[in-house]
Amino acid sequence: MQPQQYRAYAQQPPQRSPHPPNQRRGGIGPMMSSGPHPSVPLTQAQIAHQQQAQAQASELAKRRSRKPTDKNIPDGVEDCIVDPEAVKRYAELRDVERLIDATITRKRLDVLDDAKRTSKLRKTLRIWISNTVEDQIWQGNSLNADSFDFTPATEASYRVKIEGCLLDDDDQTNNEHTTPAASSSEGKQEDAKAQKPSGSEPSQKKYRFSHFFKSITVDFDRSRFRNGSEQNVEWRRPEGAQAQAGAQLPAEADFDEFTFKRNGDENMNITINLERHESPERYQLTPELAQIVDMTEATQHEAVMALWEYIRLSGLQDDEERRNFRCDANLKKVIGREAGVIPMLSEYVMPHLRPLPPISLPYTIRVDEEFHRNPQPTVYDVQVLVEDPIKANLRPLLNNPQYAATLKQITVLDEQLARLVQAISMSKAKHSFFASLSQDPANFVKSWLSSQKRDLEIIMGEAASDAENVAGDEWRRGGSNSVWNSQNARESVNVLLSRQR
Repeated sequence: MQPQQYRAYAQQPPQRSPHPPNQRRGGIGPMMSSGPHPSVPLTQAQIAHQQQAQAQASELAKRRSRKPTDKNIPDGVEDCIVDPEAVKRYAELRDVERLIDATITRKRLDVLDDAKRTSKLRKTLRIWISNTVEDQIWQGNSLNADSFDFTPATEASYRVKIEGCLLDDDDQTNNEHTTPAASSSEGKQEDAKAQKPSGSEPSQKKYRFSHFFKSITVDFDRSRFRNGSEQNVEWRRPEGAQAQAGAQLPAEADFDEFTFKRNGDENMNITINLERHESPERYQLTPELAQIVDMTEATQHEAVMALWEYIRLSGLQDDEERRNFRCDANLKKVIGREAGVIPMLSEYVMPHLRPLPPISLPYTIRVDEEFHRNPQPTVYDVQVLVEDPIKANLRPLLNNPQYAATLKQITVLDEQLARLVQAISMSKAKHSFFASLSQDPANFVKSWLSSQKRDLEIIMGEAASDAENVAGDEWRRGGSNSVWNSQNARESVNVLLSRQR
């Protein structure tokens, strides 16, 4: 078979790059290896510095290891001292110390746990609503007597003032005979003769009126105004202004009195809407979820925990897989299925949370002369949530710098006590040595020398077993049955050869 011949084509010469040889081309450049890059060698100064740091760390570790830690007096000391009761009293003090340490630690953990909890207390916020008038017809201050036009020179107006004050327990007790306590957060209209508490000045209060609300709106009866849409009043909390007790806030977000002025010469009904500001935010629960958790208002966390308690107390968890649960008739209305998973309780609760409706306070603006002869404000009591004052008192205890200083002092005293106990142990050993020497000097010295010799042989690696006598002639013989073929001899030779000369 003839080999197949192919037509030869002229090869094109390689084209040169248009870039100069020294000019850098564009692009991402050469690819680098994905492996570890070679590290830069350290200088002699850096190596010396690392060695010095390692030596210091090793020395500190040795010092810590040599520190005595035992604070218990050794046994037998009471037989060697003049007052044996001192040892008993010291043991009693040690027991009391352990009890105090355990109590302080437990109480501190309890305080930490209480400080982390978001506990709230219900307090009464008293709101006074009143209005004053200016340039009304019955006031007669703005008529032009020199002209035939007897209309007022300026338009009649009124000014509405809304004030709020958080009542203390003493204030609520003192006003029980005049103002019944409010039983809901929607607000209850109170007796017009109720007086403000003596501690209602801003300098003496902890929470101001604007602390509890994120918006205030006033709705007018638009059918009574020519420009009803322009009469509405609205205030909203500035962005980023998180109201906290004692925090420095801008003036538009920190006030006790809200005032607005409008023109008008007729009595007018208005509605003041207060949208609550709470952290964490509370929601209104749907009737299906409220029937299970027995609450109409709750935070998301409270609703989830209450739903979990219902599942647990009703025995709806699966026996094998505890993460799953069955649904009864009431729970099926909330979840919408026959079974569910406990980690998804928060997702089951979310569709049943509704924003709380604003607190609506009706008020009638009076501009007639009869009312302003003896004007009385309209008073409402609104239930609000505030932080537990005990929680604020616990924070200084946890962040007290004196506690850390006291711990350092206790550590120093413990080290001194451990050194004293070590010195007592050494004195006890010396006392036992000399006491035994005084009782039978000859036998004691003989036993002591034998013990020291044995310890020295063990330290030097020259100790032999009881079956082997180093003083015999067998150490001079060789062979398979000699001492040199024993396990002890081989280990001793290996230790001797491995020593650094």
